[in-house]
Amino acid sequence: MANMIQKFLAELIGSFILVFFGTASVVLVLLVNGGLSIAAITMADWIAIGLAFGLALTVAIYALGPVSGAHFNPAVTIGLWAGKKFPTSDLVPYLAAQFIGSIIASAALIAIAGVKIASTTGALGSVGDVAGIGIVGIFIVEFLGTALLMYCIMAAAVDGKAQDAALSIGLVLAGIVVAIGGFSGCGINPSRVFAPMLMNTLVGTAAPWELFPAYLIAPIIGAIFAVYLYDYLKVEA
Repeated sequence: MANMIQKFLAELIGSFILVFFGTASVVLVLLVNGGLSIAAITMADWIAIGLAFGLALTVAIYALGPVSGAHFNPAVTIGLWAGKKFPTSDLVPYLAAQFIGSIIASAALIAIAGVKIASTTGALGSVGDVAGIGIVGIFIVEFLGTALLMYCIMAAAVDGKAQDAALSIGLVLAGIVVAIGGFSGCGINPSRVFAPMLMNTLVGTAAPWELFPAYLIAPIIGAIFAVYLYDYLKVEA
């Protein structure tokens, strides 16, 4: 069994992989589109972004699932903890690893592409009110998207093996990005949302902090809801 240092590093690296490759795809799409106009992203673009996030998650689960269980998302960790499927002693180290890994990913994008491309043009792949649906609309789609992802994780990984579920979970994430990306930018992961906002702010690019409460609270509630719903609906063999 892995020790806490190994689990911490696995969650940090997995979060880095997910956020770096996922948000890098958003930066490249916005760069190709000629600037920061996320509302101009086409459905084909969202499919490409969804696949980037989904495949990154799939690879991270295959590589690191046996070490930490492959959460890579504070909402997933808190949902499992609230459902008494994750020890309280591991909660803070997992959350810290996820946020640190995500922040390093956003910083790496700036280091590689520079502030002008990564942040000024690409906003570091940050989320936002793409469709003008407001904070309530964002809360609803983020809740639904996270609940669906968490339910899939419960069915495919928690009651099975994370590695065996890697592709199915990755494809579900890709589908969710395609479905709700055009509404909220598809956060469904508080650390994935926080890191680009933080790094954009540090380099002087505007960030939609007024929307952050929805991107923080909705995924956590959605994950907890999915855990309890799965347990309620589960039929023992």
